[in-house]
Amino acid sequence: MKMSSLALAALVAVAGIAKAQSSVTLYGVADDGLVLNTNSAGKHLYALASTGAIQNSRWGLRGTEDLGGGVKAIFKLENGFDINTGKFSQGGLEFGRNAFVGVQSSYGTVTLGRQYDSVVDFIGEFEAGDQWGGAFAAHTGDIDNVNNSFRTNNSLKYTSQSYAGITLQGMYSFGGVAGSLSRNQAFSFGVGYKSGPLALGAAYLNVRNPNVSFFGNSNQNAISATVSNLSSPVTSGYGSANTYQVIGAGGAYTFGAATIGGTYTNTKFYNLGSSYASPFAGQTGNFNNAEVNFKYQLTPALLIGTAYDYTRAGKIAGASAAQYHQASLGVDYSLSKRTDVYLISVYQRALGNTLSTTGTTIVPAVASITGLTASTNQNQFAARVGIRTRF
Repeated sequence: MKMSSLALAALVAVAGIAKAQSSVTLYGVADDGLVLNTNSAGKHLYALASTGAIQNSRWGLRGTEDLGGGVKAIFKLENGFDINTGKFSQGGLEFGRNAFVGVQSSYGTVTLGRQYDSVVDFIGEFEAGDQWGGAFAAHTGDIDNVNNSFRTNNSLKYTSQSYAGITLQGMYSFGGVAGSLSRNQAFSFGVGYKSGPLALGAAYLNVRNPNVSFFGNSNQNAISATVSNLSSPVTSGYGSANTYQVIGAGGAYTFGAATIGGTYTNTKFYNLGSSYASPFAGQTGNFNNAEVNFKYQLTPALLIGTAYDYTRAGKIAGASAAQYHQASLGVDYSLSKRTDVYLISVYQRALGNTLSTTGTTIVPAVASITGLTASTNQNQFAARVGIRTRF
């Protein structure tokens, strides 16, 4: 029996509408390279590693469905993995990078799940590490989470549409502890402005009981409440804090093929000794970080970038404050629209004193480039030659 032309036309129309109403996209990044570390716990290290990549390897699914009236349902599931071993990143979580669902309309976007905080969303883009420098060029120990070392679980986030170049955002993470609204909770808010060559951003982040709720939530195993879940010697001694707070701002200005940018953050670890015992109970760890960076698009395919980052800690028990000076240089060459090769080099020098990794004593600060095993002395140099392809 032949299908009537009217029925055929109706079927085609319905199929077209269904296709227009929803979409699911598979995407990803594969990034690998050769890493040199001049002082990896006292020894030179040469290794093929995902550490320090411009973008850590990942794959994900994102989708939208048109619900009518300008409203869309959206979702995103994103997995991170080590390309050299095939294992999951983010402590073995299947969708450790992102996992959320929400609704988007002309009033803004509301999402629920495991997400980025406002510091990442509004300051991260101005850091060299998020542009061309990878984790190596991140702020020392990623002290302020600008490079997105940690995600926020159980979170509800609202992001406005852009009005005259201004975007607003607020996020709240439920602690999930019966009888206590504040325990393990996190909240952040941010504002961004973009107009022509100028881009600006500012954000605030506050996390209660961060050793469990924030620093430990990238691990599928049981989370330790009595040992610091921070791995960097820059920050691990502060894991016993009751509250983790970041206030920061950043900006960039583009003129021709060049862009100059910078960030400033103040990070505090309030009330040490709250999560577990500390001889410095009640004290506050205070860190100020400032970065200035520059990049230049020499040709449509060739980009160069450089950055200087400075971190200074506050005094603890009267000891001289830790300081970290870091210089970065990067070169990126595009072989095609999806594939590029690059070189990243970073040098860091540490001065002063900091808390030991257990948070129990004062020790000399050591150089610790983000993502690497720390140096045994004040100096560390790292370089990475890599290739990245996106799909």
